[in-house]
Amino acid sequence: MSLSRNILLWASRNEWLKNRVPKMKFVQKAVKRFMPGESVDDAILATRELLKHNIPTTFTHLGENITSLEEAEINAQHYIDLLDRIDKENLDVELSLKLTHIGLDLSFPKTVELFLQIAYKAHKLNNNIFIDIEDSSYVDTTINFYKRIKEKHNNVGLCLQAYLYRTMEDIKSLVVINPCIRLVKGAYKEPDTVAFKKISQVNNNYIELSRFLLKAIIEKDIRVAFATHDLNIQEHIKTEASGIGLCKDKLEFQMLYGIKSAEQYKLASDGYRIRTLISYGNHWYPWYLRRLAERPANVGFVLKNLFNK
Repeated sequence: MSLSRNILLWASRNEWLKNRVPKMKFVQKAVKRFMPGESVDDAILATRELLKHNIPTTFTHLGENITSLEEAEINAQHYIDLLDRIDKENLDVELSLKLTHIGLDLSFPKTVELFLQIAYKAHKLNNNIFIDIEDSSYVDTTINFYKRIKEKHNNVGLCLQAYLYRTMEDIKSLVVINPCIRLVKGAYKEPDTVAFKKISQVNNNYIELSRFLLKAIIEKDIRVAFATHDLNIQEHIKTEASGIGLCKDKLEFQMLYGIKSAEQYKLASDGYRIRTLISYGNHWYPWYLRRLAERPANVGFVLKNLFNK
């Protein structure tokens, strides 16, 4: 892992920087590359534009590691109200949330209660919701949480990370319950004991996991979203899918708002399923730094400005 990536991941968790960096004008301007704005209205406006290109979206209300159950209830109600608005405006928008945004650090039972309320509302409105995976210390709890929720709701998906050694075994344990999976590379700073460090190793594991999941799509009829901006990996998945007889309309890619937009439009025009992930909210600092750490071309600019000001 590069030094600059390590610094950015460290900075994403530093409270002193978290309180100061978001106030810097150049950062406020730069963050717009990855999110259309801080409000739901901004996210919906961006969605309407993407839908003109047959690209639906997924919304993530930014925030994690809250410190009170009162915040958890407020955040859960936000998602419930958002589902009503999505339905009322007849938009193809799914939701994705972090469990620590609705209280996982504070109370497992309360988090289950709140998530079930959101999942029930989504089911009632014929919508879907994904659970975002967080750093490796949360993986066991999150997977157990997902299995528990999946007993009651089929409209819930789970994000898994290719940079963790354990992910193949996690996928194999989940396939028996017909999961819905979003596969990402991973964006947290992890110890050598749990995660691949070289990007080539992560890429190779992503390809190996995707090969297994493509077969599971055919054999188990599960939904899998390959969430990557790596065009080489996308091409590998397309070739592999074609080779095993998987139709284009069964192959789903997901990409972040503002990243390789032209390629997103091309995927849609070529007949692949593509969904854009749109994030919004005031608490964008840690999320933004993790996004920068994933894109080395941006690192030099940000570090130069960050530590010169």
